[in-house]
Amino acid sequence: MTASETDETPGDSSQARPRRRADAERSRVATLDAAVRLLAERPDAGMAAVAAAAGVTRQTVYAHFGSRDALLDAVADRITDQAMAAMDEAEENGGPALDQLLQLQDIGWRLFERNPVLLQLGSTRTGAAADQARHEPVTARLTRLIERGQASGAFDPAPPATWLVAAVTALGHAAGDEVGAHRMSAQEGATWLRTATLAVLGGRHRNPAS
Repeated sequence: MTASETDETPGDSSQARPRRRADAERSRVATLDAAVRLLAERPDAGMAAVAAAAGVTRQTVYAHFGSRDALLDAVADRITDQAMAAMDEAEENGGPALDQLLQLQDIGWRLFERNPVLLQLGSTRTGAAADQARHEPVTARLTRLIERGQASGAFDPAPPATWLVAAVTALGHAAGDEVGAHRMSAQEGATWLRTATLAVLGGRHRNPAS
């Protein structure tokens, strides 16, 4: 082996590795994009269907995500990122605590309605812990809004804010379960979720625009 060959090989390798990593990341993102679109239409779609939608092999999907549970968690993370971006924008626009809380709830509900695959997350091996982590930023927002609403007299000041947050969150899950079990339509679920939320919050609040 010549000196020039020795010098050239490491350089080629060091340049190739970042390219391979970039190619792999692009492939992963494209696969995840396809999974989000497909699972919105077919929540029970398997890895082979996701591979076909992404234009890759099934082995490639497994190489990126390992299992369908892992893919579902990645899809949920993507949807959560979308929700948080929409909630950031809503919070920046300001407004009364009640209006902001109901808008936050509506953002989450619309994403759930468009992505029924979210109902499957509780059945995954890592679903419970991951779902709890995803809810933490939303819980923090709800707490801020409820504390502000209690301070202004819009919400009942007697219950602890943490209890009201837990109650409102549980109502959202209950509405999702009813829709998932086909005991309510998505529209009915949204309507009764709002009605129940207003009842739980109590206090003085006007009837918000639908």
